Order: sequence, then C-alpha cells, then structure tokens
Amino acid sequence: MTEQIWNPLLRDQLAWLWTGRLRDRLDGLTDEEYFWEPAPGCWSARPRGTGTAPVQAGSGALTIDFAMPEPDPPPFTTIAWRLGHVIVGVLATRNAAHFDRAPTDYQSFEYAPTATAALAQLDAEYATWLAGVESLGEAGLARPCGEAEGPYAEHPLATLVLHINREMIHHLAEVCLLRDLYLHTRQEAS
Repeated sequence: MTEQIWNPLLRDQLAWLWTGRLRDRLDGLTDEEYFWEPAPGCWSARPRGTGTAPVQAGSGALTIDFAMPEPDPPPFTTIAWRLGHVIVGVLATRNAAHFDRAPTDYQSFEYAPTATAALAQLDAEYATWLAGVESLGEAGLARPCGEAEGPYAEHPLATLVLHINREMIHHLAEVCLLRDLYLHTRQEAS
C-alpha cells in the first residue's frame, strides 16, 4: 500500500454506501413522502408560522422543528426533518467550518420546499464534503478539528470524517426505511 491510504479509505467508506446503497434509494422521493407524518406530533419542515415545536428555525418559507434541550423521548421526525438535519447539521455546517462553504446553521438555512429541492441540496453538500475530505490528504486528516467542533476541537479531523460517515449512514438508512414504511402502509390503505 502507498503512504496515501487513510484518506481514500475514509472517503470510500461513505462513497461506496452513497453510490451503491443510499442515494439510488432516494430517487423518486415525492413531496407527499417528504412531508408524510407517520405518527402524531412529528417534527418536520413546515411552512413558516405553522410549527408547534418550541423552536422553528430557518430563513425561508419553511422552518424546521426542534427544541433545546430535546424532549425525552424526542418526537418522531419526518423525511423532511431528517434530510434537513443531514443537509444542515451533518454536512453544511461542517462544510462551512472546514471547506470554505458560506457560513450556515439551522437558523439561517433555507429549507427545501420540495423533495426534489431537498435532494439537490443533499447532493450539493455531499459533493462539497467529499471533495473537501479529499483535499485534506493524509496530513489534513491528522490536524485538529478546531473550535468549530466544540469539545472535539483537539481531535484529529479523521475523527470528524468517521463521525460524519456514521451520521450519513444512520440518518439516510432511516430515510430509506421511512420510504419503505410509506410504500407498504399506503398500499395497504388503498
């Protein structure tokens, strides 16, 4: 093996799942699925002023529901909410902190009003993340995360890359499962 092994291995872990398992499962996501609330009291992305969560964040026509601290148990979340979390909290804020993306956070982000727009946001943030990780090379993976990562500031960026891989796999698998549940419960209801 060459000296440049860890960076491609970390990228390939996510890229293989993204390309072979996750992204294709999101194709064809409808707006009805995107906003579907399979349980009472869901958190979602909603038209401004219609949410009932303690906090509704966002700069555009939609806001995302949340609370700090999070209730126990937390409300069930829709596909729109989960994609918003992945796009903003998992990818965009990290892209801004580490890879020269314009600054953003849950409050300032403009959440997608359609499933198609959300997938375009997801694709763009994923591409920025993957290119950013590649640009780190081996030396960049070893440097500290910095203050943007709070209590993990002194941890190497490789730790953050592994965390983002886990978050992407975890939350996008949830979205795929919700799509399956939507399909199977809607067929039964027909």
